[in-house]
Amino acid sequence: MDLPLNNAVLDVELSGIRRFTFLVRDTPGACALTIGEPDQDTPAAVKEAAKAALDRNDTHYPPGNGYPYLLEAISRFEERAHGLHYSPDEIILTIGATEGLFIALSTVLNPGDEVLIPTPAFSLYESITRLCRGVPVALPTENYQFQIDPDALKKAITPRTKAIVLTSPNNPTGCIYTQETLNAVHSLLQDKPIFVLCDDVYRTLVYTEDYHSFAEYQDMRDRIIVINSFSKPYAMTGWRLGWCLADAPIRDRMQIFHQYAVVSAPAFVQSACAAALESDTAPITALYRKRRDYVYQRLTDMGLEVQKPEGAFYLFINIQKYGMDSLSFCEKMLKEGLVGLIPGVYFGTEGYMRLSYCYSDQDLKEGLDRIQRFLQTL
Repeated sequence: MDLPLNNAVLDVELSGIRRFTFLVRDTPGACALTIGEPDQDTPAAVKEAAKAALDRNDTHYPPGNGYPYLLEAISRFEERAHGLHYSPDEIILTIGATEGLFIALSTVLNPGDEVLIPTPAFSLYESITRLCRGVPVALPTENYQFQIDPDALKKAITPRTKAIVLTSPNNPTGCIYTQETLNAVHSLLQDKPIFVLCDDVYRTLVYTEDYHSFAEYQDMRDRIIVINSFSKPYAMTGWRLGWCLADAPIRDRMQIFHQYAVVSAPAFVQSACAAALESDTAPITALYRKRRDYVYQRLTDMGLEVQKPEGAFYLFINIQKYGMDSLSFCEKMLKEGLVGLIPGVYFGTEGYMRLSYCYSDQDLKEGLDRIQRFLQTL
């Protein structure tokens, strides 16, 4: 019997980023610089905390939003590290930042509501918006040095606009929003009924002192939702843990989706989360800064146009001069040069490709050598 499925599911494709990454992995001898996953292992102290929790049989149902000790630790961490003041009752421990984005958009969107997504952007935002029966609206930034143009934002806002997603540092560009950009966005949104989702998962990995998150505009606190993650700064991608910050009335509604979707994050991993928040991320940030400088210099020496990132661990490389769409270019480079980067089309922006530099120094050198040799054949 051919039964109809949910139209929202039928309208969303599986991740092109993962699909292309699998293609690279299945290509014999290929060097992959594709996925944004730290090459380090989870710190020993974090793993030991999880082991100790298992040994004391912390394997029963925890509170739905997280153990009080962990919510208090997140609250202290956000205030100490980022100057954000959220009480434990305004925090939800989530199954990664992905669940945080899902419950945030599920809470605020009604069918047909529009979500502004500055592009290039992680494809997850568009997919989740569609699954929530919202309408993703791209806001291109490539002609504005990956900053948000106030005039373009003003024109993009309609009576159906319900939310905007701000990712800084950005995936795939590694760029951060300047204070000028943030002030302009704040000026346009401060008196409008529009939610701001701050995807701040890379904010710990920043290479400049002049960094600010939109979450700092606490006069809009009732419309700001902050999403963060343990994955990137603590090399905990496989643990699938993150958190949300939201004004109490919004958090109270978000926990409804959280409860019925996952019940809670696992009990014993929460001790590991608390240990992670006490660890020093300065060495890993310094390592990525060093890799960024090396990769950026190599690419510019090849004659490639790329903006120097100030955070995360990506570079978004302009390949427009080669006259190919990004998928064709990356497929050709994979086949002939045996090196894999992610086509820009999967981030909503043609004419670019993303390189991830969270790989070992040896892998980066080999991958860049192969890119250089490939370019010499064009």
